[in-house]
Amino acid sequence: MAQWLLVLIGYIIGACPTAYLFGQRLRGKDIRQMGDGNMGSRNAYFELGHKTGILIFFIDAAKGSLAVLLCLLFHAPQYITLTTGAAAVAGHNWPVFLGFRGGRGEATTIGILLALLPVSVLIVAIPAVAVLLTRKNVIIASAVLFIILLLVNWWRHVPGMLVFYAIALPVMVGLTHFSRVWRAQRTVGNGET
Repeated sequence: MAQWLLVLIGYIIGACPTAYLFGQRLRGKDIRQMGDGNMGSRNAYFELGHKTGILIFFIDAAKGSLAVLLCLLFHAPQYITLTTGAAAVAGHNWPVFLGFRGGRGEATTIGILLALLPVSVLIVAIPAVAVLLTRKNVIIASAVLFIILLLVNWWRHVPGMLVFYAIALPVMVGLTHFSRVWRAQRTVGNGET
């Protein structure tokens, strides 16, 4: 298999619009027209039901893990594996099937990092889940997960490229989130609908 084909496959896997499909099936609506307008598990949790939101989280995380595991299965070089993971997040955030308007990529990023750094992610999952259960805020829980992950990776002597990658993907998620919030506030401020 051509190595760059794995990157394309990663994008396509990421672009499978899980929350959109569930929204259409369960409510006959576009999830991007509901709640906060995000095509992700958090919005699905509030708009389609708790069980559905949790299921979508695991499916979106599995998309990221699958993209990386395919690369590992075909013994792809590290740069192809990391690029494929980033492509899966890009596919989730900007899916070709839905006019390049998708989610933020948090669950997909967690799935990618779980496949690449399983021990580190499982260690940081404990405080992140504790924050999620006590604060009921996905964004704060994700921030805790990604920040502590940096410390755990340093403590575990994870290679520098993977440490950088475990920073870069969450930054991509954060920039996507803040750009969409800024765009939404700008639209409201301009009186657009």
